[in-house]
Amino acid sequence: MLRITVLNEEPGATFKMEGKLANEWVGEAEKAWAAFSNVQKNKSVVVDLCGVSFVDDVGRDLLTRMYSSGAKLVGTGPMIGALVHEICGDERRMGRKWMRNVLSLFFLVPFVLVTCAGSARAQDTGTGAAVLPLEQAINIAQANNRQVKNAILAVAIDDNQIAEAHTYRLPSMNIYALGSQLLTPVDFTFQKGVFGNFPGIGPVPATDTKIHTPLRPTFYGFTQVSQPLSQQYKIGLNIRQAHLAKLLDEQRLRGQKQSVVNQVKKAYYAILQTQSSLASSEENLKFDRELERTTEQLVAEKASLKSESMSVKARIAQEEYNNLALRNTFASQKEQLNSLLGRDIRTDFSVVEVPEATDTESDLQAAQARALSARPELREGRLRVEQAKLNRRITRADYIPDVSLTVNDLSFVNVNMLPSNIASAGVLITWSPVDWGRRRHELAAATKQIEQSTNSVNDVECQVLVEVAAKFRKLAESRALLQAAKLQLEADREELRVLMNQYEQKVALSKDVLQQRSQVESATSQNRQALLSFWAAKADFEMSLGEE
Repeated sequence: MLRITVLNEEPGATFKMEGKLANEWVGEAEKAWAAFSNVQKNKSVVVDLCGVSFVDDVGRDLLTRMYSSGAKLVGTGPMIGALVHEICGDERRMGRKWMRNVLSLFFLVPFVLVTCAGSARAQDTGTGAAVLPLEQAINIAQANNRQVKNAILAVAIDDNQIAEAHTYRLPSMNIYALGSQLLTPVDFTFQKGVFGNFPGIGPVPATDTKIHTPLRPTFYGFTQVSQPLSQQYKIGLNIRQAHLAKLLDEQRLRGQKQSVVNQVKKAYYAILQTQSSLASSEENLKFDRELERTTEQLVAEKASLKSESMSVKARIAQEEYNNLALRNTFASQKEQLNSLLGRDIRTDFSVVEVPEATDTESDLQAAQARALSARPELREGRLRVEQAKLNRRITRADYIPDVSLTVNDLSFVNVNMLPSNIASAGVLITWSPVDWGRRRHELAAATKQIEQSTNSVNDVECQVLVEVAAKFRKLAESRALLQAAKLQLEADREELRVLMNQYEQKVALSKDVLQQRSQVESATSQNRQALLSFWAAKADFEMSLGEE
């Protein structure tokens, strides 16, 4: 990443670059330089490289062309300073002692590698690992994460339940059928004249008459079509309840997505932290092994004690253990991120460096207000209050009798004397006027549930306010820590530059330079850790706001 700033001052102008002058950023810098030089033709121009941490061969060619066009190159630090001196024709050279190779190997190369570790891994195509930017990881997780998929299915299930609730408004048909074998005969006896005695006819029936149904199979059928009338009110309340259940699941889906995004960000930042630590460990191993070689040479020349060589070997063994532990952690973290993304945990990928720290929320009260309006837990709590109120209305509706319009059909087969079919239409009323206080107690319980839900919402509001405030302060702390780490890194780099100059003048010892180089390496790692901690704190703060 490269940042370019143009400063127009009298009597000249400054073309300032910060970051890495490498790869595609060289092209961007060349375009900016062409536009800048066309405007500043008659002014003295200074190219400020004090903020540049790395320059590749293509970037060096660009700086050479800038210098040839009359610009003055200004840079600090051992690497950039040496590059400026080389371009400007400075013939000063360091002493040709054996420490020159040590310094060039243990300062310049590690410094470049540590600074560019993330970029090199992101652009490495030899391993076949696909580059996975953070935004792409978030999109994959939101589409493939299994918990998110389950939350989406829950919302889809709610749609089916809403459609089901609507069907209760329509007429229902019930069919009852009984086929049986008579175990006792069915007999009907009509006494003489039971239906009357009529002139000219006589008694009806004329004699005692018996109608016999033998032991045989019989069939009884009953069909009823019912259209709810008074129940439409309660059915409407149940439909509303189903809609509220869907809204609740939608808020759970929002919360699940936010939780997964936060987990992905933290897992991604953890991988970057481990990757940075692994790069530092590898460079420490190179340094310790070269130091071992140098120490053994000094021991052979009787210029150093054997105990120093043994101490270096012990440091190498400890660093090899640390390197192995970091590699195992790195592999486990990548598997965990793949699991969050809902894909094969063996999928290989490489991560991309995080950008520089951005501006943070400056108003705590505004952040808390945003959280109160957007947090899914609060919206879910408010919906539960509505659900409890609606449940009380449904309970009260139980006092209303069920009134339905019905059409009935009754059929008899193989039963003598009874008609084969009876059809009727009418109004069916179902009501339990005496319930011994059951509905009254249910209504009282529903009222208390409303109070419970309201208390829960108020409690969640307090928790949200406390959480947002804590995340807000944590973010401010991480930003302050990042600023302190940056200042410490700049101070260590400047101290190293001074020691390098003193070493050139033979007024500083090589061990002091090497020790300071280790200090710069440590400060670089701490600065990187502070940057990743800042982004992790920012992710927590954004999640506490509850915004998409």
